Amino acid sequence: MTLPQVVTVQNMRESDAAAIAGGVSSAELMHRAALGIYKAVRFTGRVAIVCGGGNNGGDGYALACILLENGVTPVIFRVTESFSKDGLYYYHKAMSKGAEEGDFRLPSPLDGFDIVVDCLLGTGFHGEVGGEMQRAVEEINACGAYVVSADINSGVNGDTGEAAVAVNSDLTVSIGAFKIGMFLGDAPYYIGMMKNVDIGIELLRQEFYLMDYEQLPFFEGYDAIVMSEEDFCERYDLGDGEFDLPTCAARLSDDTGKTVVVKTAHSAVIADIQYLYFAADYVF
Repeated sequence: MTLPQVVTVQNMRESDAAAIAGGVSSAELMHRAALGIYKAVRFTGRVAIVCGGGNNGGDGYALACILLENGVTPVIFRVTESFSKDGLYYYHKAMSKGAEEGDFRLPSPLDGFDIVVDCLLGTGFHGEVGGEMQRAVEEINACGAYVVSADINSGVNGDTGEAAVAVNSDLTVSIGAFKIGMFLGDAPYYIGMMKNVDIGIELLRQEFYLMDYEQLPFFEGYDAIVMSEEDFCERYDLGDGEFDLPTCAARLSDDTGKTVVVKTAHSAVIADIQYLYFAADYVF
C-alpha cells in the first residue's frame, strides 16, 4: 500500500512550479484546488468565503465560481484590496456569475452564516498575524459557523506548525499533499478534521509519509523511545526560530538505532531508522 506523502512547503512550491512549467496553467491548478474543496464539503445554507490577497484567496474566488455553477450563491468577504493574478481572474468571474460581496468592516460580519471558508493565508505564511488579518481570524473563530480552511488554517506556519493567532477549523482541506507543519507545534490544536485532495501535481521529492494513527501503538513497542513534544523540545533546547523536530527525531533514531516517537495529544512524529512518518487522529 502506498502511503500518503507529507512535504515541506518548499517542495510543494517547487512541485507546483514544475507542474506549471510542464504545461498545466496556474489558473487550472487553482480551479482544481477549489474543486477539491467543493467536493470535500456538503455546502448548504448560507456560505461565506473570507479571502486574503494571495493565491489562497484565489482558491476562495475559484470556489465561489464552482458554488455558483451548482446553485449556491456565496458571499465573498475581501480582507484586503490586493489580488494574485489568478485570484483577480476568478474574482471577476465569480462576480459576473452573481456572487455577493459582504462588508467586513461591519460589526460581526459573519453572523448568520452556516459555513465559513477560510481563504486568508496559505502555507507560505510565517510570523504573526496582525492588523485586519488578525481581526478576520478572530471574526471567523467567533462566528459559530462550520469553518473550512483552504489548504491550511490561516496563521499556522506550514513547516513548523507554530501559530500565535490562527483559525480554528472544523475541517481543513489540504491541497496537493499534506505539509509537515500540519502535524507539529500548535497546528494539532487548531485543526478539527483534515483531509488532502490530489490536484494532479507530481511531487519532485519524496520526503515524509503519513501513517495511520491507529498503528501508532505498534511503533511505540519494541523498546522505542517515546516522549511528548514538550519534553523532546526541552531536551534539545528547541526555541523559536530553530524548531526542527523531525530532523532531531531522525538524528536520535540514527544515533540510538531505535524508533523514536514524539507525541502531542493528537499527532505524532515517528522516526523509524530509515523513514520518517507523521500521524494524527484528525486525518481522514
